[in-house]
Amino acid sequence: MTDTDTTIDEIARAAATSARTFARTSPTERGAALVAVADALEASGPELVAIAMRETGLAEARLNGELRRTAWQLRLFADTIVDGSYLDVRIDLADPEYVIGPRPDVRRMLEPVGPVLNFAASNFPFAFSVAGGDSAAALAAGCPVVVKAHSGHPDLSRRTAEIVARALREAGMPDGVFQLISGQQNGVALLKDERIRAGAFTGSTHVGRMLADIAASRAVPIPFYGELGSVNPVYATYADAALLDGFVTSVSGSAGQLCTKPGFLFVPEDADLSSITSSAAAVAEHRLLNPGIGRSFTQRREDVLGAEGVTVLSAGEIRTDDAGQTYATPTVVTVDVDTLLAHREALLEESFGPLSVVVRYRDRAALPALHAELFPGNLTSTVHARPEELADGSLGELVDTLAETSGRVLFGGWPTGVSVTPAMQHGGPYPATTSDATSVGTAAITRFLRGVAYQGAPQELLPAPLRDDNPWNVPQRRSEPGLSTSWGSFAR
Repeated sequence: MTDTDTTIDEIARAAATSARTFARTSPTERGAALVAVADALEASGPELVAIAMRETGLAEARLNGELRRTAWQLRLFADTIVDGSYLDVRIDLADPEYVIGPRPDVRRMLEPVGPVLNFAASNFPFAFSVAGGDSAAALAAGCPVVVKAHSGHPDLSRRTAEIVARALREAGMPDGVFQLISGQQNGVALLKDERIRAGAFTGSTHVGRMLADIAASRAVPIPFYGELGSVNPVYATYADAALLDGFVTSVSGSAGQLCTKPGFLFVPEDADLSSITSSAAAVAEHRLLNPGIGRSFTQRREDVLGAEGVTVLSAGEIRTDDAGQTYATPTVVTVDVDTLLAHREALLEESFGPLSVVVRYRDRAALPALHAELFPGNLTSTVHARPEELADGSLGELVDTLAETSGRVLFGGWPTGVSVTPAMQHGGPYPATTSDATSVGTAAITRFLRGVAYQGAPQELLPAPLRDDNPWNVPQRRSEPGLSTSWGSFAR
């Protein structure tokens, strides 16, 4: 952890110094290092979970599951590195008979961008924090990482960073590959440092947009991957008790402090919503992450409850203890479409906590246009419909609209719980994220890579993946001489 500009300079210098050496580590070396980090985190699990429980108020079972996810994510990235497909190696051999003029030998691959600054999240003290997805993806790409610790769990951040740094060092990775800083001013100072080549962030829209603007206004702008906020609308063609119970469970899980929490549920206007009241009443109070989040949620809840035209299904309760920590139970309200449109300023903002709005609609055919108007960018959108409604094509326009405005479209189920899998997309159009990439799944690695082509280069000076002997044994897409004369034949 650091508190001085001098130390910030030293950290940036160490990251920059290690960048080239780290980028040249072989897939097996770097993959083994990630596995070593995963093993070390799991070995320290009881210690880390105890610290996390104290600092965040999250339940032991939730934190154990999150730590397991974090460790296995590192192992997934390790296998991805060894496979090598993520490098997108393309080799065009010299071709004097190339149809649009003689072609030189051109070889292209994705290479690490350099040191990455990761602003850790508050709501996932493992999975999106010091050793979480952004750090894992950057390390997998071959980029040194500096993590700006979140103030909500400083002791956990410090201890996690010690474990990660030691595991990387013992696995033979160079000094400076993994470092930790604290304090907003230090984070901003490092984001402005020319030696930082990319940024990642998970948090509020206000702070994320401020950091994104800083990254864009540098003398040499850098990519900034910010996850800012999402209300994740859900559209249901029916509303039985099982669906509504699942909705309440999704809204209240981890006290609603999840970026994929369903903030709006659209149901037919004649739906019986009485089961929401009983389901919400059965949910025990849960501590919010820190006093600041507690204060923000309390104010947001008051704004929603005080909005004109709102009918309360479950008022929920708020309690603040002597330490300033806030405890909450679910708040669920309902409005009709006209009220939502008339009072969108009060209702549409994300509520980071156990609160959601049920919207009664009259005309299902109007949902696509309504969604496009109200929700231009979200991490997820969900459809609940009966099998015959999914099969008859009547929801096609709605699904197309959701796909245009969301990173992940779900059919059935609930958006909370993001599986770490190669096909996952956890990102979406602005304002959900600043750049429509994914921060979960193996595709997350490509955020921290850039394309480089080598033309006419001798074998001895080519990166290993581009050489003919292919010492890393990665997939190579090769274009042999003479193929250009057959272009277009498959389209005829």
